[in-house]
Amino acid sequence: MAQGIVKLLVDMDAVVFATSIPRRARRPANSRYQDFLRKDQVFLFERFYYFLEEKNEPGVIIMDETERIQDGRFVVRMEKYFSKTENGRKRACLVVPTPLFVSSHTAIAVQAADLCIYAINWGFRLPSRGMDAETRPEIADMFGAGLSRLQYKKQDHGQGFETFGITYVRNPYKAGR
Repeated sequence: MAQGIVKLLVDMDAVVFATSIPRRARRPANSRYQDFLRKDQVFLFERFYYFLEEKNEPGVIIMDETERIQDGRFVVRMEKYFSKTENGRKRACLVVPTPLFVSSHTAIAVQAADLCIYAINWGFRLPSRGMDAETRPEIADMFGAGLSRLQYKKQDHGQGFETFGITYVRNPYKAGR
């Protein structure tokens, strides 16, 4: 059934955006930036913006709800990004700067996203881009090719490199990639 969902997403020209960080990544205790989005989250919104820009359409972020306090903190960080940074303000013309939270138990699209996230977490690796953590081979075999087709790809947007919808950020708390 899960493979059928990924096939359906491919057939419907769905696009996947995800950022991955190492499981051991932890915010430094002395971090001055606790009120800001992590680098991987900024990259996720950047890629979503590029997609919307190509389509010349606005978009909204729909997220699986977790704990209200955590969701609220994320909303504050996201709103700061879209209102207080130059890139965020630019991207807010297409990305609604406040996410919608829904329960995955009642939203089929979020369940499909959860499946993709699970498959990325356990079976999708891009060693050439630093993603080299262990996988569950059966998950990689089952979903790797489909996820590769689903991920957003942009050849060049004036910066001289390819941009992918599934990306890996080695350290989400440090400058650079």
